[in-house]
Amino acid sequence: MATTKQTADVVVLGSGPAGYVCAIRLAQLGKKVTVIDRDEVGGVCLNRGCIPSKALIYAGTQYEKAKHGEEMGITVSGAKLDMKKLMTWKTSVVKKLTGGVAGLLKANGCTFISGNAKFTGPTSMEVKTATDTIALTYSQCVVAAGSRPTALPGYEVDQKRILDSTGALDQTEIPKTLLCIGGGYIGLELGTFYAKVGTQVTVVEAGPGLLGGVDPDLTKVVAKNLQKRGVTVMTGTKVISKKDNASGIEVTFEKDGTKTTQIFEKILITIGRTSNSDQLDLAKTGVKMDSKGFILVDAQRRTNVSNIYAIGDIAGQPLLAHKGSKEGLVAAEAIAGKKVAYDVLAMPAVIFTDPEIAVVGLTEAEARAKGIEPKVGQFPFAANGRALSVAEPDGFVKMIGDAKTGRLLGVHIVGAEASNLISEAALAIEMGAQVEDLSLTVHPHPTLPETLMEAAEATLGHAIHIFQKKSPSQPSARI
Repeated sequence: MATTKQTADVVVLGSGPAGYVCAIRLAQLGKKVTVIDRDEVGGVCLNRGCIPSKALIYAGTQYEKAKHGEEMGITVSGAKLDMKKLMTWKTSVVKKLTGGVAGLLKANGCTFISGNAKFTGPTSMEVKTATDTIALTYSQCVVAAGSRPTALPGYEVDQKRILDSTGALDQTEIPKTLLCIGGGYIGLELGTFYAKVGTQVTVVEAGPGLLGGVDPDLTKVVAKNLQKRGVTVMTGTKVISKKDNASGIEVTFEKDGTKTTQIFEKILITIGRTSNSDQLDLAKTGVKMDSKGFILVDAQRRTNVSNIYAIGDIAGQPLLAHKGSKEGLVAAEAIAGKKVAYDVLAMPAVIFTDPEIAVVGLTEAEARAKGIEPKVGQFPFAANGRALSVAEPDGFVKMIGDAKTGRLLGVHIVGAEASNLISEAALAIEMGAQVEDLSLTVHPHPTLPETLMEAAEATLGHAIHIFQKKSPSQPSARI
């Protein structure tokens, strides 16, 4: 292979939601930008994560609703799912988005290189493409190389019988049985999809409960709906061993000292994600990382090496696409000399289970841990006219306020379209709103966002559409 030389003002290593957002902003600010990715434009999120998974989850919901509309007087006979056609549609959605991102990078004057990059020093790297090797020098670099599914020793992923999230998004036949090892958001999202299309799903989680870190009150609603769909959930359970046989994969579990064995057609490994920092020869730059391989950064997303920045998953928790995009904007503006810092107060997170979960801000327990006395209110979707009219009565909005100051601290939602409701709460927390501000804001009727207003009313102690016993500490009227 021939070696060529190239230079750039800024190299952005990775083209996911962190990298491409950063590159476009850098170009807008007048920088000569080269974007490098070993795979497609769009990174994991657009190609093998957020977008294809949500497309499949939506399709699974439509299929399930088509089969269960009798209560509304809708009967559909012979509903069938063509997995090959579904995967073709899913791929078309991905291509539309990745094509759009590629077009934006080109329109903004960014150079894109498809290749495998490794650092050779703090201002240089070597990129191996399909046709040659590029010796690339730069003034500054933004590392946005992301993360990958964490491997489980003894369970080598072949994307046929043993899958990771990538393989689970590309199956052309519906498996009869599926074991999801890991009860986090990826396992539950994909497990729910497969349950909706007819797979007998089992979820095994070594920890005491599903969705660790999420308010248990929310996970109870999701767990109840998993049970309704016939999903078997095994918490506090370890996978001891597996062996292949003619019927499938025989897996042995252990819980409280008791062992059981079950056979599955396929296994999905979803035990977390691992930083890609170990694939870049970062030691040659002097960049420091933590014990888990996540790059250490300051408020401008700068590493200990002044000309190298890191954003997105590779810069640590939370591993969220929108967190990476925000960091990309901060890093780009810092490189351009602007006074900027990553000072996000309210970072929302969404889990596309059924019903959806969306959270932002502090939980009740986190508030107390900070020495804040929380004031908590809750409003059920079952008391909301819109939720009932679209047959989505499950779930609630839980609101956390500061009992002393009245300031809004957190909002936790489990229910229909929680993903679309949480942004109002994020804006309110970011702006320093009071709980009363949400209660006084007129929300259109009949809509799901009314649940936020009603939850604020409940937090203040005077909800209209649910009965609350009056407490001496609750105001009889608004102040």
